[in-house]
Amino acid sequence: MRRSRPDENELTYLGERRLGRIATADRFGRPHVTPVGMWRYMPEENVVEITGRNFSATRKYRNVKENPQAALVIDDVASTGEWSPRAVLLEGPAEAIESPDGSAAIRISVDRVVSWGL
Repeated sequence: MRRSRPDENELTYLGERRLGRIATADRFGRPHVTPVGMWRYMPEENVVEITGRNFSATRKYRNVKENPQAALVIDDVASTGEWSPRAVLLEGPAEAIESPDGSAAIRISVDRVVSWGL
């Protein structure tokens, strides 16, 4: 079943992790995946906002301006003994946002949530 909002287990997991990966694509569809460490999920708007240092100068930021689709995966391995990967994937249309103070972010309007191993 396709879901568009994280459930309680996924929200808890998202709040505990420190590193994720954002996937974007340029105007030609060439994929680009990079680690990110600063994001927040805003349940009232069902969006996830990703930011970082000098963010408006990054390829991921430029990509979203050209191709407004993105995904964020937060994952880790709970155990290597029995190999237990777990993750939450958030996908949707994205926009590159620049604030008057010069800070920048990518905002993904979540329209698909997938998780495993939680």
